[in-house]
Amino acid sequence: MNGTSTMMDFLEEPLPGVGTYEDFNTIDWVREKSRDRDRHREITSRSKESTWALIHSVSDAFSGWLLMLLIGLLAGSLAGLIDISAHWMTDLKEGVCLAGFWFNHEHCCWKSNTTFTDRDKCPEWKSWSQLILGHGEGAFAYILNYFMYVIWALLFSLLAVLLVKGFAPYACGSGIPEIKTILSGFIIRGYLGKWTLIIKTITLVLAVSSGLSLGKEGPLVHVACCCGNILCHLFTKYRKNEAKRREVLSAAAAAGVSVAFGAPIGGVLFSLEEVSYYFPLKTLWRSFFAALVAAFTLRSINPFGNSRLVLFYVEFHMPWHLLELVPFILLGIFGGLWGAFFIRSNIAWCRRRKMTKLGKYPVLEVFVVTAITALLAFPNEYTRMSTSELISELFNDCGILDSSKLCEYVNDFNSTKGDDLPDRAAGPGVYTAMWQLALALIMKVFITIFTFGMKVPSGLFIPSMAVGAIAGRLLGVAVEQLAFYHHDWAIFSGWCSQGADCITPGLYAMVGAAACLGGVTRMTVSLVVIMFELTGGLEYIVPLMAAAMTSKWVADAIGREGIYDAHIRLNGYPFLEAKEEFSHKTLAMDVMRPRRSDPPLTVITQDSMTVEDVETIINETTYSGYPVVVSRESQRLVGFVLRRDLIISIENARKKQDGIVSTSIIYFTDHSPPLPPSSPSMLKLRSILDLSPFTVTDQTPMEIVVDIFRKLGLRQCLVTHNGKLLGIITKKDVLKHIAQLANQDPDSILFN
Repeated sequence: MNGTSTMMDFLEEPLPGVGTYEDFNTIDWVREKSRDRDRHREITSRSKESTWALIHSVSDAFSGWLLMLLIGLLAGSLAGLIDISAHWMTDLKEGVCLAGFWFNHEHCCWKSNTTFTDRDKCPEWKSWSQLILGHGEGAFAYILNYFMYVIWALLFSLLAVLLVKGFAPYACGSGIPEIKTILSGFIIRGYLGKWTLIIKTITLVLAVSSGLSLGKEGPLVHVACCCGNILCHLFTKYRKNEAKRREVLSAAAAAGVSVAFGAPIGGVLFSLEEVSYYFPLKTLWRSFFAALVAAFTLRSINPFGNSRLVLFYVEFHMPWHLLELVPFILLGIFGGLWGAFFIRSNIAWCRRRKMTKLGKYPVLEVFVVTAITALLAFPNEYTRMSTSELISELFNDCGILDSSKLCEYVNDFNSTKGDDLPDRAAGPGVYTAMWQLALALIMKVFITIFTFGMKVPSGLFIPSMAVGAIAGRLLGVAVEQLAFYHHDWAIFSGWCSQGADCITPGLYAMVGAAACLGGVTRMTVSLVVIMFELTGGLEYIVPLMAAAMTSKWVADAIGREGIYDAHIRLNGYPFLEAKEEFSHKTLAMDVMRPRRSDPPLTVITQDSMTVEDVETIINETTYSGYPVVVSRESQRLVGFVLRRDLIISIENARKKQDGIVSTSIIYFTDHSPPLPPSSPSMLKLRSILDLSPFTVTDQTPMEIVVDIFRKLGLRQCLVTHNGKLLGIITKKDVLKHIAQLANQDPDSILFN
């Protein structure tokens, strides 16, 4: 019987699973993009044949925009739900509404006809002591309220950590370092799945309500990316192509920031500057659309009842003076120093958690940190309130009707002109607020270090902004009082006369918030845009830019990495940073494997190995792919074949193709090799062979190789010498080489 007659080109039809990736592997961007181009070409050529094909072509082009619409709607709805629930549960720690327990403090008092000054003391809202004891005054009532506050905080945080631990371990943390890694082409199955989405949404509300020093902004980006990933499964072109899916996730990240801050343009810029690895122009437009829909959805839900997308929206009307740039730059320096200090301390603590027994007791850690936070927070009204409300109060510009302690100035109503109040002497309330804020600052600075990285959803934007806003408000009030008492000094005389309103402490708080957030995340452009979208103040762009730039320079001088890059490195994710320069003079032959002392490179020949030989290679090695050569002697390169594709194809052939046994020859050529008539059927696997693998010569400088890996998103690159195969360089080899040159442990570049 002739072997060639029974041989069939198995795999003419693509097999399910061929061309997909294992968990914790890197995708091959070049292969994914070329597959998408082939698919697109096929649809375009068919569209000329029939009306149905034309409709299919149009729907294919439209599906991207439809997907963005769905992501925007879902992300906006979830953000509204999170905002409303967190607001209600935060107030639940202090009391309950008798008109309906589902009302938070503010909504409870809307229908009440109390006077404006007593608007927080309406009869419908009862604190726990009023509810249990019947009165809210005295030491015992205070202790009871204190006790209830701590109990609720512990209950919320324990529920959050138990849900995360039990159902979705990936729902903890902020999620941005992992999303950056996923967008660079790494696969973490389940990280953006439905369980993670459900648990993250619930536990985010619990964690924020527990009063821990964390925010919901970073996790909202993770929630939006989960929405994007789940909705991708509705459309074949995104379900089957990992590179296309990452374009969608970039847009989803923009929608996440858009609903977190009510800043659609800032969201698009954040995705471009901070998270995305590959950001073509088409993704820019789609991100813009997704961010717009998400912001519009959140605005329709109106979670805060004030027609604003965020709690701390402010509007300032006073112009700033050139000399105020000096305190603004000082705030920038403070932000940079705090950012660098925070990153170092937090990474040291997280490393300690990883290396010691501490990491084995996540529930206990959350319990202890929550208990300490709640015990320290309750006595000080500025730490007792939610961090968003604190920022809102610090950003606030004092008006005539403000009842906050920060606005207790000595009033001299003779000099009031309309709404603008002149600079006034600080009253006793302001001085009390100053030392309370100073204590709040110290607490926030230290407690955030231990909170970020625990096993609950935790964002960093809000705590960073709170630290900066407190520092800024303290400095703003100091400058304001200086100008009031010393308006005849040379620095004030030209622009700040007596009875004028020249210093806005709220503006200093805003600049400080931007500086600290910039120091921690190293954002610049997107940060400034987010801040002015928050405040609606275009004339404050220059102070914000000055503070953001100063804080980045100062923080970069102390340590090059932002908090997200530091966490990526701590976790050993295979992420090639596009911003850093590679400046060492090494060659491809120094990095490639096998090294001189290693056994030779494992290869597959194009037409002389049996099924058994290939299966032995697969079982004895753990590589994700193998080079295919003409023969062992010549070592001339033919192509590259992936391990997963080989396994699936051989298994399938054994089941479905007659005569395939262990002694069957596997060949990757167009025509079958000549064999004796009695030999078993042969297996042709040319269709899974990559005929154009990326190759460099052994003398290629590593800086070029690193650039190729970054810009093309390669998984591996083959090294040749005079056309003969010498070795292979994978993305992990490049990362280990960079780590070695930076005197770091090269073995940390594995997913741990």
